[in-house]
Amino acid sequence: MKVPLIEIAIPSIYMKNGVRQLLPTRMARCTPDMHAAITAVAAALETQGGKLFLSDLFRSYDMQLQAHLDWKSGKKSAFSPPPGGSMHEAGRALDLDLAALKFGLAKFWPIAKTAGLSPIIAKADSSLSEAWHFDCRGSHAVVYEYYRRGKGKNFSSAYAAMSASAINAVGIHLDAMGARQREASIQFGLVRLGFELGSVDGNIGKLTRDALNQAGVALGELDAMLEAVEDLLQAKYPAEYQIPAHLDALSLFETAAPKHVVA
Repeated sequence: MKVPLIEIAIPSIYMKNGVRQLLPTRMARCTPDMHAAITAVAAALETQGGKLFLSDLFRSYDMQLQAHLDWKSGKKSAFSPPPGGSMHEAGRALDLDLAALKFGLAKFWPIAKTAGLSPIIAKADSSLSEAWHFDCRGSHAVVYEYYRRGKGKNFSSAYAAMSASAINAVGIHLDAMGARQREASIQFGLVRLGFELGSVDGNIGKLTRDALNQAGVALGELDAMLEAVEDLLQAKYPAEYQIPAHLDALSLFETAAPKHVVA
């Protein structure tokens, strides 16, 4: 099972005729654990007189590409990586309105941490670019640490590797893996389960086969191995897969294949 993307109703920074709007539907989707984190943070802020208003959450491949092009052209000042490199593409990153917090960023950080959200800047300074950006890393934090320690070497940074893992987990195409999306899913999954196999490159070689054996996954057809790995992930990280009872999973069909990918 892929990690589902689900709808969320959350106020945004956007206004229409003087009325605050919910975050637009195209952006208002996230993973179940991110949904829980957003809900928890919004509730915590309410008790302290603050508000959680978002400017961004999920981005499709095409939305991420446009953000990257806007950064390259200077239209957008904050850095945006090309598709395949942002936690937004996995429904695991949010951008919030800092002013609406009603108190300093330093006070917000522990609230965010308790809910499972991580900043991407080194200190709580609202003057820094991306001070508004928080990730729900979940099990993909394991991939981050794996690459940070040099266990894998084929991504530009540990953050890029983590983002690729998270994007792959929701079933969205990774350009870097070409036709080896399922193979990459197996390898990212094994890393998230705590096994070592070198770089996640989509090649099922000896190290990956050894890791599958250690995980108790029988070597065989690709789909069967992937299903077994995903079952192990769901058992180990249930919060990332469990959809709240009152919500339905969104179809990933429209977001899974960007325009340049031919099925």
